[in-house]
Amino acid sequence: MAFGFAENPALSITPHLDSVDYPATREQIVAAAADNGAYVDIINVLKSLPREDYQSREEVMRDLAEAARRFASGGLRDDDGVDRDRRNIGRDLVENAPDGNSRHP
Repeated sequence: MAFGFAENPALSITPHLDSVDYPATREQIVAAAADNGAYVDIINVLKSLPREDYQSREEVMRDLAEAARRFASGGLRDDDGVDRDRRNIGRDLVENAPDGNSRHP
């Protein structure tokens, strides 16, 4: 799936985000893409966005990787049954690290 760089422009998600008036809900973003004639795969990735509400195009862009992962895995939970938000992987290991362990492993 192209996020707008060096791939088939017809598969790019980013042009479909330009027509959205922010703040917007995930459903409004999906509807705008559908109205612009987006391919079904693009619409499905947008349906997989992790948050309900977005304040800006930049917030959507930050969550596209998580949406693509969810779409690729069929929206399945992790092996332990937990549906994790992966936007800040490693943050807790650094910010909440025990004394003397301030670096990401």
